[in-house]
Amino acid sequence: MASLTVFNHSLKNCVLWFVLTGSVLPASSCTSRRCLAEMLINRNYTSQPQYENCTHIIKVPLVEYQTLSVDTRNLLLNSRLQATLMWTDPGLTWNTSVYHYDQVVLPVEKVWTPEIHVTNGIRTRMHQYSNDLLLFSNGTLVHTVIIMAEVNCEVNLFNYPFAEDACPVAIQTWAVAGCGTSLRLGNLKMIDSSHGDWETLGVSFEKQSEDQNYIWVLLRIKHFNPFITLMFPTILIVLADVVSFSLPLGGGERNTFKVTLVLSHTMLLTILNEKLPGDSQCSPIIRLHFCICLVLLFLSMLVSLVLTRVAKEGSIIFCCCPKKNATKSTGNKKEDTEAKGDISVIKLNGPEEENQMLQRVVKILQSFENKELENEKYQNRANAIDKAFFWLYFVCSTLYFCSMLTVMRTYECTVNHFNFWD
Repeated sequence: MASLTVFNHSLKNCVLWFVLTGSVLPASSCTSRRCLAEMLINRNYTSQPQYENCTHIIKVPLVEYQTLSVDTRNLLLNSRLQATLMWTDPGLTWNTSVYHYDQVVLPVEKVWTPEIHVTNGIRTRMHQYSNDLLLFSNGTLVHTVIIMAEVNCEVNLFNYPFAEDACPVAIQTWAVAGCGTSLRLGNLKMIDSSHGDWETLGVSFEKQSEDQNYIWVLLRIKHFNPFITLMFPTILIVLADVVSFSLPLGGGERNTFKVTLVLSHTMLLTILNEKLPGDSQCSPIIRLHFCICLVLLFLSMLVSLVLTRVAKEGSIIFCCCPKKNATKSTGNKKEDTEAKGDISVIKLNGPEEENQMLQRVVKILQSFENKELENEKYQNRANAIDKAFFWLYFVCSTLYFCSMLTVMRTYECTVNHFNFWD
C-alpha cells in the first residue's frame, strides 16, 4: 500500500507539472516579435482611433513630389507624391517589460490607415508603398503611401512659348462635422524636376485656410523646342516674303513663290492647333501672332498680283482700260496689216507714193516706240509702287515682330487657380 501511495503521489506531481509547463507557461512565455505581432493583430483594431474631440491628427514628416508630365493641350498636370505618414493608436501599445521590443512590423490590412485625397484631382489613385508598416511600443505607427494624381491645372499659356506659371495640388484627408482626420505637414522634397517640354522650378507647402493645404508647383516651359518648331518658322517665312520683292513682277515667279509661302504658313497653323488648347482664361497670344502673319502674307500676295497687272496694263481698273487698249491694239494691228500689205507690193510710181510709203513706215516705227515707252512707263509706275510697299512692309514686319516678342516675354496674365475651392 505504501508503494501504491507513493506512486499515486508521483503521478499527481507529473500531471501537475505537465499542466503547468505544457499549457500555461508556453502561453505566457512567448515574447518574440512574431508573437507580439500576432497578439496585436488579434486585437483587430481596424477602425480609426477616436477621442473626445473626434478628430485624429495625422503627421506627414516628408512628402516627395515629382512632376511626371504636363498635358499642354488638355491643361492637365500628372504628379506622383510619396508621403510618410505618422499617427498614434493607443489601442496598439504594449508593455515593454513583457515584450522587450520597442517596435514591430504589422500587415497594413490588419490595422486602420488614413487616406489622403487630392481635392482638384480628376483621377487620383493611392496605393501602399509596402504591405507592412512599423509600429512603436507607444502606439505610434509609421507608414508610406504613393499617390498618383492627374490635376486639372489652368496653366497660363498667354506667353507661349515663354509660358511660366504655378499650379496647386490640393491635398487633404477625410473629415466631416468635426470628425475625421487632420493633416500636419512637415518637409517637402522635389525630385526629377524635368519632363518633356516642361520643367518644375520649385515646390512648397501653402494653405488657403486651416484645412485647405496644397503644394504650390512652379512650372516653366522649355521654350527652345516650341520656339524652333513654331515661332522661328513664321519669322523665316515672313523674311522670305520680304526677300521675294527682289523677284521681277513679270513672268509669275514672284506670285507663285508668295502663294507657296501662304500655303506653308497654313500648314504651321495646323501644327499649332494640334499642340495648344482650344481656349482658356489666358489664351495663347501665339494664335493671334499666326493670324497676323497670315494676313501679312496674304496682303503681300494680293499686292504682288495687282502690281503685276499694273506693270502690264498700267491700271488696276478692269472695265475701261482694257477696252481702250484693245482699240489701240486693234488700230495697231490694222496699221501693221496695211503696212504689211503695202510692203508686200513694192511698186513705186513716183515721189508721192514714195513719200506715202515712208510716212507709213515712220508711223509704224513710232507706234512701236510709243508702245515701248508706254510699257516702260507702266513698269516704272509698278516698280515705284512696289518699292514703296516693300519698305512699308519691311518696317511694319520688323516693328511687329519686335513688339510681339516683347509682349510674349513681359506681359502677365492672371489666372484663378483656386476656383475648385470657390
